[in-house]
Amino acid sequence: MNATAQAAGFSDQEISDAWIYLLARLLIARQQQVDFDREGFAWNTLVHRKPGQVDWPNPNLDVAYSECWVSIDEESCLLVTVPPIQGRYYTVEFLNGWGETLANINEREFLDHPNGLFAIVLNGSGVDTPPDAQRVELSERITRVLLRVELGADWDEAVALQHQFTFEMRGNPPEPEIPRTVMFDMEALPGVEAFESAVLALDSYPDTNRGMEKVQADVRGVAEAVKDPAVRARIDRVIRQKAFRDFAAASPNIGHGTVRHNWARPACCGHFGEDWLTRALVNFAGIWANTFDEVIYYKGNLDKDGNQINGASSYSLTFPADDMPGKYAHYFWSIIAVDTRHMRVLPNPMHKYLLNRESGLEYDADGSLTMWFGPEKPEDVPENNWLPTLGGTDYRFTFRFYGPLGAVADGSYYPPPIVRR
Repeated sequence: MNATAQAAGFSDQEISDAWIYLLARLLIARQQQVDFDREGFAWNTLVHRKPGQVDWPNPNLDVAYSECWVSIDEESCLLVTVPPIQGRYYTVEFLNGWGETLANINEREFLDHPNGLFAIVLNGSGVDTPPDAQRVELSERITRVLLRVELGADWDEAVALQHQFTFEMRGNPPEPEIPRTVMFDMEALPGVEAFESAVLALDSYPDTNRGMEKVQADVRGVAEAVKDPAVRARIDRVIRQKAFRDFAAASPNIGHGTVRHNWARPACCGHFGEDWLTRALVNFAGIWANTFDEVIYYKGNLDKDGNQINGASSYSLTFPADDMPGKYAHYFWSIIAVDTRHMRVLPNPMHKYLLNRESGLEYDADGSLTMWFGPEKPEDVPENNWLPTLGGTDYRFTFRFYGPLGAVADGSYYPPPIVRR
């Protein structure tokens, strides 16, 4: 079958689905190129970031991050040293090339070995590991590591703990070739050119999730079809007129997520199964997300009346005295405001980017808690309860609950509505 005939067999919806599915992988491959080309990463070398230093979508400013790309084989292991940590959230998360969480090292996953030495090996590997090391088997040879240490009230202590995490490679695993897939700005997603990188994207990191055979075959078929100039024009048109629109339309609910009080909660995170739509949306808006066991995220684009939140207006968010956010987080909670185009925190002269339990929040006379967001602080509002949102740009909120408890953990809780003032 020639390319023209093959393309004729793809509906507009199949092309749109194939593009969205492929985007999830291209977003990870793009970030890998940024890490090595712009950030100077080296394989198996842990990079400790200063608080607030990372520059990717929807950063968590409650934690100090450390990052690494890891390569292991059957004859090597990565030794990870974790310092003793009490009363402060931490985790070492390993992710694959599709943004799926493979493992977490922390006190919750390893109750009998919460700190000390961990040996990261390839699944089924017979490599010898130190007798005092906790063995952790990964299903993938190449992984992305994101290490988080809660900043809390004492940032100096958090940073000191962060630097006590160490990586040491035993063996000589090969340095993988970085797949040179299409590069793009987050504000200008690729059109038909995405399929020029499709085969490389799929082959360089096969998707092991079940139920992806049909959409994978469509991706490869469209990639072959775009070699015909006439067909290429049609596919590019479908991407720009339909796939972009489908992707944007799925964003408010985070794909198959649920919405209450105009807060969206994703249907899944970290482990996506057959839900390639949610995976693509999460990789786009909050790359390196973790599983629900670790954290649950809520997204708020709209106010109580269904209007898009904008930096030119002022808003409030009120929690009743008997239903504070701390009730639902074993470790910490926070709320940030990010622009809707690049998912970066809103710049402001105060360099104030979140509200959390360390913000010194003041409570109302009835014991309730009201947080305020807007270009100017209302006259009677405590300074600590206000997050500046200068400018007229559209933005959205991300509410995080780390160590989710109760109704947040079981999915029945949603934050109160955001009220425009």
